[in-house]
Amino acid sequence: DSRLKATSASMWGQDHFTSGLEMERSEVSSRKVTIRESAERISLSKTEHSKRMNKDSLMHAPEFVIKPRSHTVWENQSVRLHCTLSGWPNPHVVWYKNNVTIDPIAHPGKYKIESSYSVHSLEIDRCDFDDTAQYHVSAMNAKGEQSAYASVVVKRFKGEMDTSHACVPPPPPHASTDPNISVPPVGQVSEYGITFKTHIVDTFGVSFGREGETMSLGCTVIIHPNLERYQPGVEWYRDDVLLAPSKWHQMHWSGDRATLTLTHLNKEDEGLYTLRVTTKSGYETYSAYVFVRDADAEVEGAPGAPLDVRCLDANKDYVIVSWKQPAVDGGNSILGYFVDRCEVGTNHWIQCNDTPVKFARLPVTGLVEGRSYAFRVRAVNKSGMSRPSRTSEPVAAVDAADRARMRGRNTLHNIDKCPEKGVVPGKPLELEVTEATKNYVVLSWKPPGERGHEGIMYYVEKCVSGTDSWQRVNTEIPVKSPRFALFDLAEGKSYSFRVRCCNSAGVGEPSPPTEATTVGDKLDVPAAPERVVATRNTATSVVVSWEKSRHAKDLVGYYIETSVVGSDTWEPCNNKPVPGFVCHGLVTGETYVFKVRAVNAAGISMSSQESEPVLVKAAIASPAPPFGISVLECVRDSMVLGWKQPAFVGGSDIIGYFVDYREVFDGLEGQWHEANIQSVSDRAYRVCDLKENKKYQFQVRAANMAGVGIPSLPSNTFLCEEWTIAVPGPPHDLQVTEVRSSSLVLLWKPPVYQGRDAVNGFYVDIKEAGASEEAWRGINKKATDSKFIKVSRHPREGEKYVFRVRAQNNAGVGNASEVTEPTLAETKAGTKEIMVDVDDDGVISLNFECSAMSAESKFVWSKNYEEISDTERIAVETKGSKAKASFLAPGEEDIGVYSCSVTHTDGASASYDLTAEELKKLLETSHDHKFPIIPLKSELAVELQEKGRVRFWLQAEKISANGKVDYVFNDNSLSAGEKYKMNFDKNTGVIEMIMESLTPKDEGTFTFQLQDGKATNQSSLVLIGDVFKALQKESEFQMKEWVRKQGPHFVEYLGFEVTPECCVILKCKVRRRLKWRRVEARLSCKPVLCFRPESHVLVRSSCCHLFHQISKKDAGVYNIVLKDDRGKDTSTLNLTDQGFRDMMNEVFSVIANSSTALKITSTDEGIRLYTFVSYYNDLLQVTWHYKDSAISFSDRIKSGVVGEQLWLQIKEPTEKDTGKYAIEFNDGKGGLRRTVELSGQGHSYVFLPDRARVKGGLPDVVTIQEGKDLNLTCNISGDPVPEVTWLKNEREIVSDDHLLLKFESGKFASFIITKVNSDDSGKYSILVKNKFGTESGEFTVSVFNHPEELGGKK
Repeated sequence: DSRLKATSASMWGQDHFTSGLEMERSEVSSRKVTIRESAERISLSKTEHSKRMNKDSLMHAPEFVIKPRSHTVWENQSVRLHCTLSGWPNPHVVWYKNNVTIDPIAHPGKYKIESSYSVHSLEIDRCDFDDTAQYHVSAMNAKGEQSAYASVVVKRFKGEMDTSHACVPPPPPHASTDPNISVPPVGQVSEYGITFKTHIVDTFGVSFGREGETMSLGCTVIIHPNLERYQPGVEWYRDDVLLAPSKWHQMHWSGDRATLTLTHLNKEDEGLYTLRVTTKSGYETYSAYVFVRDADAEVEGAPGAPLDVRCLDANKDYVIVSWKQPAVDGGNSILGYFVDRCEVGTNHWIQCNDTPVKFARLPVTGLVEGRSYAFRVRAVNKSGMSRPSRTSEPVAAVDAADRARMRGRNTLHNIDKCPEKGVVPGKPLELEVTEATKNYVVLSWKPPGERGHEGIMYYVEKCVSGTDSWQRVNTEIPVKSPRFALFDLAEGKSYSFRVRCCNSAGVGEPSPPTEATTVGDKLDVPAAPERVVATRNTATSVVVSWEKSRHAKDLVGYYIETSVVGSDTWEPCNNKPVPGFVCHGLVTGETYVFKVRAVNAAGISMSSQESEPVLVKAAIASPAPPFGISVLECVRDSMVLGWKQPAFVGGSDIIGYFVDYREVFDGLEGQWHEANIQSVSDRAYRVCDLKENKKYQFQVRAANMAGVGIPSLPSNTFLCEEWTIAVPGPPHDLQVTEVRSSSLVLLWKPPVYQGRDAVNGFYVDIKEAGASEEAWRGINKKATDSKFIKVSRHPREGEKYVFRVRAQNNAGVGNASEVTEPTLAETKAGTKEIMVDVDDDGVISLNFECSAMSAESKFVWSKNYEEISDTERIAVETKGSKAKASFLAPGEEDIGVYSCSVTHTDGASASYDLTAEELKKLLETSHDHKFPIIPLKSELAVELQEKGRVRFWLQAEKISANGKVDYVFNDNSLSAGEKYKMNFDKNTGVIEMIMESLTPKDEGTFTFQLQDGKATNQSSLVLIGDVFKALQKESEFQMKEWVRKQGPHFVEYLGFEVTPECCVILKCKVRRRLKWRRVEARLSCKPVLCFRPESHVLVRSSCCHLFHQISKKDAGVYNIVLKDDRGKDTSTLNLTDQGFRDMMNEVFSVIANSSTALKITSTDEGIRLYTFVSYYNDLLQVTWHYKDSAISFSDRIKSGVVGEQLWLQIKEPTEKDTGKYAIEFNDGKGGLRRTVELSGQGHSYVFLPDRARVKGGLPDVVTIQEGKDLNLTCNISGDPVPEVTWLKNEREIVSDDHLLLKFESGKFASFIITKVNSDDSGKYSILVKNKFGTESGEFTVSVFNHPEELGGKK
């Protein structure tokens, strides 16, 4: 590349046409080389020729027989570049201009590309100066790629060629800076009087992706002037390395936008991406970082995939594969790596190593000469295998000399000096150990000078140091490559090695042995880096630096990890080793710590010590330059300047400004002079000691804690002469604040130059940004004497506006101020307003909150937009993101507009207009808070209690322990005694007064008076007239009722309850003795009367009358009488008509809910649908449905009841009988329905018969002690009920006194042996059988003797 650039640059300095003689000589030399190669092939023996004629030997990389040559032509002439190529398969040829692919379709008529019989040409029609460039042709096939270069220089007729016009593109970031290499200067170079200006806009930012995803990076490129058919040079770089189009990178240029598409992200794609746009006038670049995270592991806990797999030192049957370790180990240490290979053209991957290797390099042998391979690597830990890495670039298994010859870098031997056939080869040369680890040793050597014309191969021998016993390593097959990897050497032992050459003539002498080599890792894992320092960078990034690992060799980079302070969770910052790093994607305001690990081929170091915590926020920088410098006043020897605040203040408050000035004489600028040594805080300054009628320029610099920023651009040229106009000068320092979607506030400062009279008002103008001067319109028709105005009618959401202000005095209106910067009318997310509050002490305060504060932000309170300095009237307090301005003594002096702004934010501000009316309301609220009223949950109320007692009560919402109550009746204070009992629960706020009874003297007004500190309240209740009489009467009744209840009485009156067994219970709760009797009805069974004590002392009892089977004959009216010596009480229950129906509906509901799911069974006659209920009553009404319609019964379809089974019988069912069936129980409330689906297959309906089954309960083996009883029970099912037979050792047994066999309820079969003995041991089985099938269950009984008996026998 350096040679080509030097050649191209030197050609620009030529003042005459190139003769082309050297090119012709080069072509003649190429022809001679071709002739020599032909003669060499003819001289080959038939055997050697047949060896080379196999398929793999026929394939070879492209080779330029004749290369294109450079040309110098006049404008409007045509030029033709051509070359001749060889190679198999036929190579694919692409032409480039300044490394940009030439597309004839995109430039019709300009370029013509032809290929015929290995001759390839590029014709450029009617050359112009833009065609001056470096051209190269690239040829590629499966065996390799070759390129050749040529330059075209287009000269003009007028004048000599200007060497500054060279179009050789500027060097890339990684290019050499050797002064001997001629590189065109980068700068503004005119062509035809045109200077190209390039701007890269709409850029991509720092991007984050995941392996396997697709990512596009794009920028819009604006080139001025925009010339037709002019195409700039567009190049993409990653980490300063030029990217070429491939299956991983796709590049597109649309004429105004450059796009790079990463089709399948891998960690190799992580890095700093740079777009370089080159024109004849220079170049522009833009860069941003791309991060690639690991894809989700296929196995949880598996490590990330290795990366950057490369093939090194490839030979005929050998290649070294290297890679980089992943940053993520899955939580467990990586045990090693597996290398896979795949022959190009196939998809069959073969694992190269049986055991994992920890070293990030591995020699791979056993390759087939001439074939191409690709490799990949997988990492493994104890959790599993990682995903495979990205596939390496294909590499051909050929000798290095052959590869160099294919690239045209080797000179053939003179055929006249070829050695004779049959020569035994000499000793290999320069044998050395190039790589040694504990797993393998790699040897390298050069072929001998004396080797004969035929190919040679090699034998490798080893010898343990200290002995003279040489052992051949590759005894069976000699190697073809001058490289060899030895495995399975004893770690820690020392070996020497030597190599012999061989061919058909024999085996040559061995080479001199190598020095003794000890088997073991020569490369150690690097030490941990030190002194990790994290420095603030931007609001989402941090610069991480560290001290390199000591004594580390062959470092490939570092991995950085980060953790939020306090989380103890570490995340990788980069997935590709880097030498230095800026960590992006952090959360603003969070505090992080960092660790660093070093990486080389031996492994990854231990983590460094944690860095000091760093808060993520933008670093402090010097401010940007001010702008908008204007003259506010001018006298004979001084001028007052005004300027606008910098758009970027550097993250710190601006502490002042510095002004410089210089004199301008006849267009020539003088030297800059300082106007002020001490900084000025205002954005206006008077520059003194100027000369009258002289012209001056000014520049301003802003300063903050980080330092003084760069100066502004020089101002316009101003003439220093005294102003004598009558109207005032322009206002200055315009600021826009409190921007909302429909309003904003404009602030300004009055003119420095007053004019003939004092300023008495201001006018404000507005127009849309970008509109013409005629679009200015006034906001206020009448001049305002304030230095601020709220604009609320004119802005429209989403529009941008600019403003200006004009001052007036008695002489008229002066010139307008400088125009503000465009302001977008929108309410930003998170915008909050000032809230007014009155606390419990009556203090009035204004409160403002900002959620977008930075560490340097602070609240600035103003009244009428002038910063508040009077601390005697307002106290300002700030806590975190909240600020409060409290009025100490609110009054009329405090009326005005209060505003609060937050520095170092994106214009966070708000205001509150405190008017006289609003102040009056706030003062009233403040008074209520200063002199509070105790709030009440409920006012004073009255209620009756047991014995007819009267309770007066109220409840306060909140009252302290110091609260007290006064009880007043008709203005007389009451106190506790026999008649009045007072209670005050301060926890609940309940206040009550209880009177035993009411008398006529108690008619009047009752009042509770409350006091709690300075808070008071009272509540009254008036009891007079009919209200008092009704309350007194109810009190007397309650007293009598209480007396009645002192004797026998009902606690709960007579009622009924239906049990789950469908029994009806008449019950009540009573005292003492009972007597049951029935009126107009007769009991069909003996009544059951029961008492249920609720406690040990019989205070209350439950009494019930139980009906087991209720029927119509039980309808009637039931009375229950309670009596003792003091009297009696009676309760009646009417169970006739509706009462009886209600009771039966409850019974029916219980029956319905007890029904089982509707089932289907087969019978001899057909199909039966049935359900069981826990109890059936003759009064129960059920309805059978088929497809939601009631079934009409016939001889074929019948329903009935058997015991507790309700059934529907279908004789001889057909296909028409399939469908949904349901039984509905009517309980007077809506009923309950059970459904079942009857389905069939074709014409034969399949219903599972209820065959005999043994459902469980029997163990497999029973071990029991002699003399114990054995009792086993199992469940039997089947319809009809199965027959049960018991067997012992396959013989039927019958029940007797010792062996009792039972079958109860058709469901339970019991097997009982009383006092088992050893004769009862054996194999038992139960056999159940009905007409639908037979089933059996088996178990074994084992009887053992008592341990004591066993001991005695022993």
